[in-house]
Amino acid sequence: MASVSDILAVILGGGRGARLFPLTQQRSKPAVPMAGKYRLIDIPISNCINSGILRIAVLTQFNSISLHRHIVRTYNFDAFHQGWVQIWAAEQTMGNTDWYQGTADAVRKQLFEIRATRAKYVLILAGDHLYRMDFAKLAEFHFEKDADITIAVQPVNKDDAERFGILKRNPSYRITDFVEKPTDPKVLKHVASRDDPEKPFLGSTGIYLFKTEVLINLLEQHAHDDFGGHVIPAAINSHKVFGYDFEGFWEDIGTIRSFYDTNLALTGPNPPFNFFDPAQPIYSHPRFLPGSTIQNSQMEDTLLAEGCCIKNAQIKHSIIGLRSQISSGVKITDSILMGNDYYERDWITEGRKIPLQIGSNSSIQGAIIDKNARIGENVTISPFPRGTDVEGNGWVVRDGIVVIPKGAEILPGTTIAPLK
Repeated sequence: MASVSDILAVILGGGRGARLFPLTQQRSKPAVPMAGKYRLIDIPISNCINSGILRIAVLTQFNSISLHRHIVRTYNFDAFHQGWVQIWAAEQTMGNTDWYQGTADAVRKQLFEIRATRAKYVLILAGDHLYRMDFAKLAEFHFEKDADITIAVQPVNKDDAERFGILKRNPSYRITDFVEKPTDPKVLKHVASRDDPEKPFLGSTGIYLFKTEVLINLLEQHAHDDFGGHVIPAAINSHKVFGYDFEGFWEDIGTIRSFYDTNLALTGPNPPFNFFDPAQPIYSHPRFLPGSTIQNSQMEDTLLAEGCCIKNAQIKHSIIGLRSQISSGVKITDSILMGNDYYERDWITEGRKIPLQIGSNSSIQGAIIDKNARIGENVTISPFPRGTDVEGNGWVVRDGIVVIPKGAEILPGTTIAPLK
């Protein structure tokens, strides 16, 4: 009988991450911090571990040092365990001098390693999605249908259809048509497959389970670069491709706006994604940090990580990341502070004008403050109208959200706000 122990998980590390820039200026997309203390890569790896899939490969290429460091420090199984999490980095060889050209091409260039695992099935995952899924149930569906390929699918409304690969499925769950990010009304009408007027479409979540031999044949016989755009549409006519229903929370963290909105949604009393699930926890690098200290401050709908020091501040609807230092008189609203990688000492501050903190009497609203950023005293940051993109001195605006890049310094008295 087939089981999850026969499955190899391959997590795609993504390309340059241009839509998440400047958060990807010094790191790859899966290494971007999430929810105050995690990284995006922790989501698919944790889903695999919780599902009993314990052979996991992460394909990397761009700005991958911090991602490598995080994985090596975090995911170490003991010597009596058969599982592993490995980094499969893009490389030039005597037979191939090109880097990864797309999702399918990235997997194609690692077929030697995939064969070496002798896994009967390969689970393809993205490294920048937020969701919780029991892959064992997906695998059971795949085994029962004797599917060549199974795609996890989700109901999609009309407004979001152009963001997804939209598929059509018959009553036996077999996929009969697949269109990547359709915009033509005639095409959308053709692929509508649900009676629900709110969500008439089925969209791909980018989660694919392949029979290994099928995956190898498809990638070796065709020069397709991407799964959604090329491999899956071509395979529908020649292979048994099925759609597995997933109706839980799922979000693609592919843009600054989606990153911002998804993170802040976690601060409410009933967040769409629950990090507190004891049966299916999200794992991350274990840190030996003290509890956060909060002095004479007001906090509302705030997600607070460990190791922070907050004095006489007002914080609302925000995320405060690891080791954040927030001075007296600071007001923070609708913002994400990713925190710091270290605590500052006197020798570190030599030659620095601004301490590693949010300076006193500063007001921050509608912003993302990346790690190790130094915000001076009396700084004012306000959101811009949605759709606004601006390049500033040590800051940028993406879709109206002010982003302070990693390690940036904002001088005392600076005002970052739209012109009146």
